[in-house]
Amino acid sequence: MKKQFLISVVVLFVASMAFDFVVHGVLLKAAYDAQPALMRKEADAQRHFPAMLLAHALIAVSVTAIYRRGRETDKPWLGQGVRFGVWFALAACVPGFLIYYAVQPVGLSVAVKQVCFGGLATVLLGVVAAALNKASA
Repeated sequence: MKKQFLISVVVLFVASMAFDFVVHGVLLKAAYDAQPALMRKEADAQRHFPAMLLAHALIAVSVTAIYRRGRETDKPWLGQGVRFGVWFALAACVPGFLIYYAVQPVGLSVAVKQVCFGGLATVLLGVVAAALNKASA
C-alpha cells in the first residue's frame, strides 16, 4: 500500500469519528436524550465501542479506495470532493437515516436533522478525502 493511501485512511478515520461525534454527540444529543428507549445506556454503549471503531475504520478504508479509484486528474480536487461526498451521502447516509426513520419510533424532525447534519458531514468527509488524495497529472 502506498504511503498516501495509509495517511488518508488514518486522517479519514479521525475525521469520520470527529464528524460523527459533532453530529450525534453534540448537535443531536438533546434529541436523542429525549428518546432514551432508543439509545443504549452509557456503560452499554462503551461495551459496544469496538463496533464503532470498526465502522469508522471501514469508512476510512472504503472512502479512500473508492475516491482514489474515481478521481480525475484534469478536474479540481475540491469540486471532486464535494461531488463525491454528495453521492456518498445519497448512497449511504441519507438512505440509512430514512430506514432508521421507517423502523424506529423517531420523530420526523430528528430524522430530518440526521439527514441534514449527517449528509453535510459526509460531504465534508468527501472533501477531506479529495484533499488527501489529489491526483497527480
